[in-house]
Amino acid sequence: MTKRKFGLGLSLVLAAGTILGACGTKDDEKASTGSEGADKGTESTDFSIAMITDVGGVDDKSFNQSAWEGFQAWGKEHGLEKGDGGFDYLQSAGDADYVTNLNNLVRRDFDIVYGIGFLLEEPIATIADQKPDNKFVILDGVADRPNVVSVLFKEQEVAYLAGVAAALMSETKQVGFVGGMEIPVIERFEAGFVEGVKAVDPSIKVDVQYTGKFDDAALGKTTANRMYSSGVDIIAHAAGGTGNGVFAEAKERKTKDPNANVWVIGVDSDQYEEGAVGDSNVTLTSMLKKVGTAVQDVANDAMAGNFPGGTTLTYGLAENGVELADSRGAIPQEILDQIKEYSDKVASGEITVPETVE
Repeated sequence: MTKRKFGLGLSLVLAAGTILGACGTKDDEKASTGSEGADKGTESTDFSIAMITDVGGVDDKSFNQSAWEGFQAWGKEHGLEKGDGGFDYLQSAGDADYVTNLNNLVRRDFDIVYGIGFLLEEPIATIADQKPDNKFVILDGVADRPNVVSVLFKEQEVAYLAGVAAALMSETKQVGFVGGMEIPVIERFEAGFVEGVKAVDPSIKVDVQYTGKFDDAALGKTTANRMYSSGVDIIAHAAGGTGNGVFAEAKERKTKDPNANVWVIGVDSDQYEEGAVGDSNVTLTSMLKKVGTAVQDVANDAMAGNFPGGTTLTYGLAENGVELADSRGAIPQEILDQIKEYSDKVASGEITVPETVE
């Protein structure tokens, strides 16, 4: 599908060399230095942002990694480097790290601190209450605080398209969904996927399994093994690092038998490279959430003195905030055309995709 840039009315035109005021949390205005950044054409600024990962880690090939890539792109655009005064991250090994890591970044004086993932929702709310003069962002959660921006995505909409694709492509009429933890964001993926399959063919069996973890590739692999062995030929995952095991199982089967009909639908970022097996690939498509763009939108607004604290921003198909990744020929054009028809109906509101499984 065609990639499209999007925004929710947040992105502001930044004139080169213009003085940019930071919003309300610091006494002194922060301004563009006017000097060249690391790359030609970038403008250096002293505005800084940092993020806390959930347990999936910054290299989870999924949600955390997408956010970090957005940070890096934003830093490059503004001539900044990784570290204090620029952009940075702290990785969380477990729940106990969240508040500690958030406090650490606050002490390092970053202008905005982001919590990446639903698991950071409560820690962000806690630290926002303790630090009312600091700015925070929670991605995939809601913290109703005046100094917090909450960012949500309509995962159910892109998962609906993935369900349509799986139903139209399945040869065995058995497909699967592997989720991480049973939390609202993952349940939205499940609901959309199941609904999309049902819209095409209600007789298709959907095997839904939750692993309870986002960081256990071995568990993802054994779960996928059971599904493929039972006749499932396409698995969509929304399980972070656990989903890497789904890819591992599919690739192992494809290596043993190049004619094996096994596919994986990735999540959050384009996981095409994760599916590479020699000259073939087991990635059917991926359910994209444009996390990096959301990260940059809020940062740019805050730089311009318009930090939208206390609001919840929602990115769906209509806002070009979610989409299916390019299938690189795995999905025939006639099926892509059918998926496009469903996509247009969802974006226009003709089809409303439920957020929970009915």
